[in-house]
Formats: sequence, C-alpha cells, structure tokens
Amino acid sequence: MPNTREMRLRIRSVRNIAQVTRALQAVSASKVRKAMQAVMNTRPYATKAWEVLTHLAGQPGRATLHPLLTNRLEVNNVLVVMITGDRGLAGAYNTNVVRFTLQKFGQSSVPVRYITVGRKGRDLMLRLRKEIVAEFSNLPAAPTFADVSAIGRLAVDEFLQGDSDEVYLIYTDFINMARQMTTIKKLLPLEVVTGEERVQAFARSEHGPESAYIYEPGQVEILDEIVPRFTALQVYQAILESGASEHAARMVAMKNATDSATELTGALQLEYNKVRQQSITSEMMDIAGGAEALASG
Repeated sequence: MPNTREMRLRIRSVRNIAQVTRALQAVSASKVRKAMQAVMNTRPYATKAWEVLTHLAGQPGRATLHPLLTNRLEVNNVLVVMITGDRGLAGAYNTNVVRFTLQKFGQSSVPVRYITVGRKGRDLMLRLRKEIVAEFSNLPAAPTFADVSAIGRLAVDEFLQGDSDEVYLIYTDFINMARQMTTIKKLLPLEVVTGEERVQAFARSEHGPESAYIYEPGQVEILDEIVPRFTALQVYQAILESGASEHAARMVAMKNATDSATELTGALQLEYNKVRQQSITSEMMDIAGGAEALASG
C-alpha cells in the first residue's frame, strides 16, 4: 500500500491534470462558437452560387457544358480529400475519420490516392502506407477562403488532367455539441441535385416557376469561373464544419476527462484519509503499548 506522501503527490498530480483539461474545455467551447459563426457567414454566398449553378447545369447538354460536370465512362482512379485535425485530445474524432475512409476505400477495386488536410490524418495514412498526393497541415485557427483555396484547385487540376476520374470529400459534419457525423461527398464530377434535395441542402424556398435569367458575359464564361470556385467553396465549408466538430469533440472529451479526474481525486482523497487514519491509529497503539510496558516494568 502506498504511503501518505505518495498519495499526496498523486492527488496533487490529478488535480493539476483536471485544471489543464478544464482550461482546454473552456478554450474549445469558445472556438466552437467562432467556428459555427464562420460557417453561417459562408452560407449566403454558397446559396446564391448554388442557385446560379443549378440553373445553368439544368440547361440541355449538361455533359458538354463544363468538364467538371462530365461523368467519366470508366473510373480508373479515385482521389479522396480527407479532413482531420492537427492535434489530438479530441476523443475519437481523428480516428473516426480515418476508420470511415478505410471502410469506404480500403477495399477499392481501383487505385485510390489521398489529399490529407490535418497532421493527424496524414500521420495515420502514412503509417498505413497509403499514397498521399499532397498534405495540408497547420492551417490558421480561423482559416479564410484564400487559406484553403489551393486544396480545391489541386483537386480540380487532378480531375481535369485525367489523373483522377472521381474526387470525394470526407469530413466531419457538425450537427450539435454532442453529435458530429463523418460524411462523404462526391466532389467531382460535380453533382447538381434538384427538387427537395436542393431545398433541404440550402434551405431554398421556391415560389412558382423558375425565373428566366440573362447572364453576362455568357454561360460558358460563368461556368468556367463558378464551377471551380464552387468546388473550392465546398472544401472550405467542409474544413469549417470539421473545425467546429473537432472543437466540440475536444470540449466533450476534456469535460469527460475533468469529470473523471475530479472523481478520481475524491476516491484518492478518501483512500488517503483511510491510510492516514490507520497510521494515526497504529501510532497511538504503539504509544499505548509502550506506556503499558513502562507501567508494568
């Protein structure tokens, strides 16, 4: 059984850990709010870009409107953009993303290459000997579109050059503070949904028939600009969603760690009191025994 000094040191160590986890919990709670605000700020632009894109892509001859809208007859190569975090202490957040990715593409019949966003995902995929085309890590705490646009451009270039026939995006969708869901989205060729899916995805309410638009300078020029930009915008939104999910997962993990440390501190304090009481009782019995021996002698 450990002595009282060892138990005091352990109690102090657990209390120090609880202070650290409580601080990390508070920081993550603050960052979650900022990340969600950033997500909300991108929605008006994304909604309007999607409206223009769906109207153009709904015209006759969709397959010939733009290369990024054209489905390949045969899929020989797949590119996956996988978004994880740069740091740990977020529970199973990073592991869940990698596990989900391997479930989807681990047994693929065609070669799969990866663009990793986040140091944790990169390290795990390298350990598994997966082919990584590029890796992006140490992004700013509040990334702007310019900070991450290179990821979308790289995915577009890979598709246009024919190095990849399909591009998928895997990230963690933020639902609420207690729930985050790993999600897969087909990035390229760009799939333009219609009807209820479009309404649900972008909260667009339709009133009456579609309006007729006149585009300036022209349909082709607009598609050349908006399709690659919207692809990069989807990556940007996924990074924002993943950032909010990571902070929420870390906040929950640190709360659980704080609660466990507090509970452990209480158990150790109780055990320490028992050991200390036993030590005092033993010393009193020794004194009483010595006094009795002196009296009898």
